[in-house]
Amino acid sequence: MDSPTNTYQIAGLDDLGRGFNRQFEMKVSNGTFQAVFRYERFLLKTEPDVTEPAAINLLINQLQDRGYTQLRSRLQFRGEAYLGNQELWEEHPDPESRGLLARLLRAIRSTFRG
Repeated sequence: MDSPTNTYQIAGLDDLGRGFNRQFEMKVSNGTFQAVFRYERFLLKTEPDVTEPAAINLLINQLQDRGYTQLRSRLQFRGEAYLGNQELWEEHPDPESRGLLARLLRAIRSTFRG
């Protein structure tokens, strides 16, 4: 039987350097965990992993690979129970090379827009 779905809050800067604050769900099925993140028209589902923290790390890594920076997350709902601000934020530091790449991509995009 599947466990209740947990919902997390994630915040940071998107690939265009805009601040965002969204929820993502942790789907549980057959003993595996899959993070599901929606942002504007973008949908990202991680591969199932054996632990919830591992699935969160997959999501963070995939977002950072796409240029998202300054990411932090926290548990917001444990199943149906709303936790509000009871949980502490977990910071996900930008890997140096990803942060550099994200800044370069933003500079290139802004050059072609302006």
